[in-house]
Amino acid sequence: MAITFQYNKTSLQALEKNLKMRVRALPTLKNKESALRMEVKKAKDEVARLDREVEERIAAYDQMLSLWGEFDTSLLHVDDVKMSIKKIAGVRIPVLDEVVYSTKPFSIFSAPKWYADGFTQLKQLAQVGIEQEFCRQKVNLLEYARKKSTQKVNLFEKVQIPGYEDAIRKIKRFMEDEENLSKSSQKIVKSKREKEAQA
Repeated sequence: MAITFQYNKTSLQALEKNLKMRVRALPTLKNKESALRMEVKKAKDEVARLDREVEERIAAYDQMLSLWGEFDTSLLHVDDVKMSIKKIAGVRIPVLDEVVYSTKPFSIFSAPKWYADGFTQLKQLAQVGIEQEFCRQKVNLLEYARKKSTQKVNLFEKVQIPGYEDAIRKIKRFMEDEENLSKSSQKIVKSKREKEAQA
């Protein structure tokens, strides 16, 4: 990225101001990036844990597969998933608060004895599955924010800060050269006048 500038003091001051701002912001950006990196790792570990838990619950569910054929699936329904928003390192993340279920009434006497346990198992399985989905969404959001932070850190560190420093160096050299030329021309004019005055 080429930094546009002019060879004057106003441009020099603007470049110095931009450079100072970026140098000051860089440590904060690096801290945000490392915080996001840690949060992504934690979230990925949580997803792995929830994946294992879902596998275990499905395995337990499969053991009673023949019984589940008798179960009326219309008796249990997920009505609502309540959530809130939490900020992690400046990133808005959805957080699961509560899953609201509705159960249709059924006769305890005519239904098999295990129906009550079946409801509990299905609720737990649904809860873990929904938590898993929330966690995956969290990983995606955090990963995206981490990538953006890394890009910004690299942009500041490897492109903009060196670019501004180079531009400032060029302007200063140009101004020094102009000043030296001006002094030299003044000396030449002065020496010519002195020679003319002597002659």
